[in-house]
Amino acid sequence: MNEEQRALVNYHMERAREAIAEAKVLFDSGHVNAYVNRLYYACFYASSSLLLTKGFSTSKHGYLRSLVHRELVKTGLIREELGKHFDLLFDSRQAGDYADFAHFEADEVAPWLGETEGFVECIAQLLLAQ
Repeated sequence: MNEEQRALVNYHMERAREAIAEAKVLFDSGHVNAYVNRLYYACFYASSSLLLTKGFSTSKHGYLRSLVHRELVKTGLIREELGKHFDLLFDSRQAGDYADFAHFEADEVAPWLGETEGFVECIAQLLLAQ
């Protein structure tokens, strides 16, 4: 990986961590739909960074989702539970951003923060091992 690619990987991981920090503020302010959005983007950015190291780059959410499963879950790089969490956030973000009357209950989605932090940390550890 060249320096430009390494800088992009680091930038995506920085964005992932920033999205988690934003999610916390949004949740504490009662903006639960926006919280779900930021959790999804934390996983999106982290996944993008690891996939970049494997030669994949996309801004298409559906394609990234398929890459997560094909290149990370099915190969055993990340646990299946993390892939399921990514799917949950993907579907929830879609609903929250585009579906009419979408509403998330705070007590239902509160645990998603810890799962998202685990997802991002898993990716960070995989990047360190490279």
